[in-house]
Amino acid sequence: MKVYNIKIPQIIKRLFSNQVWDIPNKENKIYLTFDDGPTPEITEWVLAVLKENNIKATFFCIGNNIEKHPEIFNKIINDGHCIGNHTFNHKNGWKTKTADYLQNVDLCQNKILSRKLSGLKSQIPNLFRPPYGKIKPSQSKKLRKLGCKIIMWDILTADFDKKTSKEKCLENATQKVTSGSIIVFHDSVKAFTNLEYALPKTIQILKEKGFVFDVIQ
Repeated sequence: MKVYNIKIPQIIKRLFSNQVWDIPNKENKIYLTFDDGPTPEITEWVLAVLKENNIKATFFCIGNNIEKHPEIFNKIINDGHCIGNHTFNHKNGWKTKTADYLQNVDLCQNKILSRKLSGLKSQIPNLFRPPYGKIKPSQSKKLRKLGCKIIMWDILTADFDKKTSKEKCLENATQKVTSGSIIVFHDSVKAFTNLEYALPKTIQILKEKGFVFDVIQ
């Protein structure tokens, strides 16, 4: 069974300090994020849960999914949530040439903005999360040079892992959260069994602990 670092160690944050792992603050703000959508029914379920709890979140969307499900993508925006880029084809940066990786990020951004843009700089999103958390230093450097914030996470729920029980997913999502934590869930088919159980309970538990939910900007 694979063991995940649910709480990202400080040494990792220091070694890769050019990437955003958490957002320290004194207001007890934390940040729910969702990767891999938009996904029919699942993303819409997430949006309903967030609306019911009056919470805004940040969605890191795959360009190909935006292309296939534009109406769900529009609903994310219309509901007041923030959007980030998750590449067009869920690319693994470690296995992709930098030029190809940047091009894939750009393809996703064109879908996000839904219009043709000119100039590479204007096509790079402000918020970007590398799929699998895997990105080469050369890719990170070029994206940051173009004004991109690379958003990682502080708390990994492991909702995507079929070997992670729904109860363990809930524990992952709540036990080590601190002010400024970035929590990653997935609005995907693979993650939904754990997500459906853990997300509402996570929100309830963290609210009871005095945390306030905010978007990443």
